[in-house]
Amino acid sequence: MTTKRAAIFDVDGTLVDSNHLHVVTWWEAFRQAGHHVPMRDIHRAIGLSSGDLIDHLLDDDRDRDGDEQITAAHHTLYATYFDRLPSLNRSADLLRVLAVRGWEIVLATSAGGAELAALRKAIDADDVIGGAASSDDVADSKPAPDPVAEARELVGVASERAVFIGDTVWDMKAAVRDGVIPVAVLSGGIPRADLESAGAREVYRDPADLLEHLDTSVFADRE
Repeated sequence: MTTKRAAIFDVDGTLVDSNHLHVVTWWEAFRQAGHHVPMRDIHRAIGLSSGDLIDHLLDDDRDRDGDEQITAAHHTLYATYFDRLPSLNRSADLLRVLAVRGWEIVLATSAGGAELAALRKAIDADDVIGGAASSDDVADSKPAPDPVAEARELVGVASERAVFIGDTVWDMKAAVRDGVIPVAVLSGGIPRADLESAGAREVYRDPADLLEHLDTSVFADRE
């Protein structure tokens, strides 16, 4: 039986401080299409795929022919930040310490293509990242378990040997459905109570806080 272990990370809001950039650029994309969506509602939908996010925020009786234009507008607006996306405090350090301790590091994110490349550049830890499962690789995005399962399979680790770290309720639900241990960070702006209700086993302020408490976390339990 394999002794490999996987630390699977969401990216936006978990390793990179980008959630609020998504909120503003989605808000503007909706505004350009004639939809007035409160930013608080957009914030809670961050982490869903583009199609699911639009379905979640707009009425079912809308003209769906405009959805593709909204998605394209968001991509264009968000892309203006690609060269200056800020990583969260000690994100790369956390990944490297876990890698030194024998954990396989892999990403599970709704981002793909040039966006994922920009996020990985911001994290600046490609030397320890073993792979990434993006929205391009699965049929269903979070909260479906597919992205988490795909990430595990990239490094050949069973669910009982994996931990998933994310910042949204969608992340926690996906982790629970895949059978991995859900760990949350508050750096995406979602309240602790919501994350715990969605299944978070542990909650930390941000990557730096998790790193500081690594020896008392679920990562220590699985040594």
